[in-house]
Amino acid sequence: MRIFFLIFIFLNFAIADVNSSSENSLKFQQYGDLKRNLISIDDKISQNIWFIQFQNYQNYQNLKKEYENLKKKINETKKAELKDELKKRQKTIYDQLELLKEYEKEPFTRMLEPKEIEMYNKILTPFGVIGGISYIKTISSHKTQYLENIKNLDELLLVLQEKDKILNQILISANSDEDKNLILTKVNDNKKIIDELLSAKDTSKITYNVYVKKIDEIISNVRADINIQVKIVINISILIIFVILITILFKYIVKKSISDSERVYMANKIINFININLILLIILFAYIENVSYLVTLLGFASAGLAIAMKDMFMSMLGWMVIVVGGTFRVGDRIKVRKINGEIYIGDIVDISLLRMTIYEDITMTTYKDTRRAGRIIFVPNNYIFTELISNYTHSGMKTVWDGIDILLTFDSNHKKAVYIIKNIVRKYSKGYTDIAKKQMSKLRSQYSIKNPNVEPRIFTLFEPFGIKISVWYMTNSYATLGLRSTISAEILESIQKEKDIEIAYPIQNFHLFKTKKQEENFSTFKNTDAETLSQTLIKDQLF
Repeated sequence: MRIFFLIFIFLNFAIADVNSSSENSLKFQQYGDLKRNLISIDDKISQNIWFIQFQNYQNYQNLKKEYENLKKKINETKKAELKDELKKRQKTIYDQLELLKEYEKEPFTRMLEPKEIEMYNKILTPFGVIGGISYIKTISSHKTQYLENIKNLDELLLVLQEKDKILNQILISANSDEDKNLILTKVNDNKKIIDELLSAKDTSKITYNVYVKKIDEIISNVRADINIQVKIVINISILIIFVILITILFKYIVKKSISDSERVYMANKIINFININLILLIILFAYIENVSYLVTLLGFASAGLAIAMKDMFMSMLGWMVIVVGGTFRVGDRIKVRKINGEIYIGDIVDISLLRMTIYEDITMTTYKDTRRAGRIIFVPNNYIFTELISNYTHSGMKTVWDGIDILLTFDSNHKKAVYIIKNIVRKYSKGYTDIAKKQMSKLRSQYSIKNPNVEPRIFTLFEPFGIKISVWYMTNSYATLGLRSTISAEILESIQKEKDIEIAYPIQNFHLFKTKKQEENFSTFKNTDAETLSQTLIKDQLF
């Protein structure tokens, strides 16, 4: 019996040892797994912005304690070398404290403070709609960013709570007191972080709710302003389209009812001017709330502008006089004389609000003076008040007087010359004379014209070197040189056929005498008649 009892006891001890060994092996494996999980969690939370903020806060507090300790040691230390080393260390810590000064009081100040909302400017014009949409996107991104911070906080809390569980399990599995104390410190530090984060979470949720309500209210106001501007733009667009359609209708009526192309052009210019001003007034009154303020402002502004932009306002007034009075029309041929004497002749191709545009044609002026033509000349409308402007085609006149002067010698048969010249002029100007008669009868209904005769006129006048015959006739206002050239060639050809008619022109003779004999010979020739003198060749008498 004793032997069996001893064997039984031995077997019990053996089984107990095996169980203890297997339990220790299992505990060691679980401990390793917990350690690896803890390391993985630490890596995960080290990248979280909230954890980084808290670490900066802790670093600041630790540096602050170290700074105070160094301050005490410096006061207590008497060795100069050690004191200098401590002061250097203190300076380094002071610089670090300055960098982390924002973490002096609260660890999550930066994270809890939402981004400041930019001041909202009320949308008053359609151009502000784009800015309003951009503003909505900006403040919406602020809200999204703050919500993202709260999500990061929640994720960190979940990870830290998981870490707390692992630390508690490790604490239970720890064998030595040293390990337990170390793990217990980590548990307390972890709980401290969790408590701070829970407090920050409550604050962030309250702040987020207030922040979101404020942003939503602003977005609602901005969208309301955008809707108002969109409605205004739609209404303005409808009015502008209506005005344009009315303008098109009036232009169609003008085109159908008026046959004169010049009057159609001028009517279209007036319609366009009224159309543009109506559109400007529609836009102006759509965005001006206080009309009386606008009138006052325009009163002061116009007084200053009237002085600073006198010529421009005079040109506008001149444009009104031109359009209403009908003094000048597009297509009229005009001559502009400036104060300095410069003359420009051309056809009006456009009359705008500030100036008349004329195309310079080939005329007697370009032939004699400028020797160039074809220029586009811009004449300010205010010139009708200050300069001399002649209109060759006023009230539909298509003809103008032109004249040719012929100088004959005193011994020419001037009566015969007058007869020949008059017949030539009548022949070539007859068509223009008939046109001028019809136009003159119309012109007399507007103006008091004492001499409406438009038949060719010829005058015989004495001049110092001969008899001048001046002939005047009606010609095309736009092509005076053409008819002048034709008539001049015909007169020259006809006069050259007549022996008793001679054209006078200035002649100069230079006589140089070397001897007395030459002078006597010249006296003999001087006494002869002019015809013999002109046909005589003086040999060895000149030069």
